Amino acid sequence: MVLPLRRPETDEVRLAVHPSPPAPPERPKRLARVIALAIALVIWFVPPPGNLTSQAWHLFAIFAATILSVVIGAFPILTASVLAVAAAVLTGTLSAEDGYAGFANPTIILIIVAFLVARAVVKCGLGQRLGYRAISLFGKSTLGLSYSIFAVDALIAPAFPSNTARSGVLYPLAFSMAEAAGVSPEREDRKRLARFLMFSGMASLTLSSALWLTAMAGNPLGAEIARQYGINIGFGSWLVAASVPTILAMALIPFLLYKIIKPEVTSMPDAPAEARKSLAALGPLTRDQKVVAFTFFGMVTLWGLSSTLGIDPTAIAFLGLGIMLASGVLNLTDIAKEGDVLATFIWFASLFTLSDQLNKLGFMEFLGERLVMRLGGLPTVVAALALVLAYVLLHYLFVSQTAHLLALFGVFLGVGVKLGVSPALLAYQLLFATNYFAAIAPQASSANLLFVGSGYLSQSDLYRLGALHTGCCMLLYLLIGTPWLLLVAR
Repeated sequence: MVLPLRRPETDEVRLAVHPSPPAPPERPKRLARVIALAIALVIWFVPPPGNLTSQAWHLFAIFAATILSVVIGAFPILTASVLAVAAAVLTGTLSAEDGYAGFANPTIILIIVAFLVARAVVKCGLGQRLGYRAISLFGKSTLGLSYSIFAVDALIAPAFPSNTARSGVLYPLAFSMAEAAGVSPEREDRKRLARFLMFSGMASLTLSSALWLTAMAGNPLGAEIARQYGINIGFGSWLVAASVPTILAMALIPFLLYKIIKPEVTSMPDAPAEARKSLAALGPLTRDQKVVAFTFFGMVTLWGLSSTLGIDPTAIAFLGLGIMLASGVLNLTDIAKEGDVLATFIWFASLFTLSDQLNKLGFMEFLGERLVMRLGGLPTVVAALALVLAYVLLHYLFVSQTAHLLALFGVFLGVGVKLGVSPALLAYQLLFATNYFAAIAPQASSANLLFVGSGYLSQSDLYRLGALHTGCCMLLYLLIGTPWLLLVAR
């Protein structure tokens, strides 16, 4: 038997990576829109508190309504962000130059170009080959299969700026492993095994995203915001800071899930041999796979040395895309199909602009002062812990890691700085949390959608395991990550 791990066709990948959520009923959607608009109008017409300017207060009304409309399902994030920018400029709250500034931000352009480059991994089948290799090395036991999911994800993550896109590679791997182990909807004696492998995929995506700066689209945006506080985070410095707590979490989380879920099958002695047969059937590396592998290796290397060599990271991403196009690995037809990338670019740039302008107009400083008053008098360590815990728990209200980061990261970091917390320490802790809390609830990240839709994870499973995973990660990053960050982060 050859393991049924196949590379999805182009249309299947697109549906897997960007599944269309079921449309909410029209009446609740209309009610949600009325609520979002009402909130915006109430905030708009209430006199600005404290020493805030009316411009800052009006922009907050627009921004708050935008985030709220996404959280309560009034609008998709693209629609909400487009309407927000239009409202900000048309009402005179922002000038046209300020309102569109995010569309020229090099960090956002880096993310979008890297999206296009990452498409080549799926197209050429390199991810499939890596999956077989991992099974051949780790697949003798059920626990080994989970570790192989984490290993493959960690290897490909730096080349994927979207954890959602990466889930389109990882989910077929986890699902094929489950099938090879005898999992099917009809078999009651394999349900816990399927649950274990599916949630391993979700948990892996959270940790691989925390390990690499380029593994989740919000990471570079967070680094950009942190720069406003004098914290310079590059590809190499992020990797060093994340390495110890994240690799430890990758070693412990699969074992913890294994003990909690207790899969019915614990040994699979034939899986490595079957994976080797599948690899043999694929033959040697194709020309396109070699091009993609060498290009990604070169990009990751240059990103790691960019600060030392003085090379612009966005230019490296453009170079990688140029090589993919010039070599024919990607073509204009492939690029033309990436409409979702354009949508991502628009809403990223729009929300980043609103958040950045709120900061420039003094709103974040004002909010920070109010939080300082609430947390003032607490010991620095207690205040830092309270900020991290609140930041994590608030993600239950968000359906996007990036939206959460844009709304709260700068505020919480500013508050911590005012309370005397080490800026670099708090910045890294909040940025890592932005990744590991992605599994706290089924709707907490779009990267969860494929695994949630597998049919092997119930809602109670998702919330219970998500809370346990997030809590364990928070403990590891705080207890192990804090002394490590104090040693390496400056």
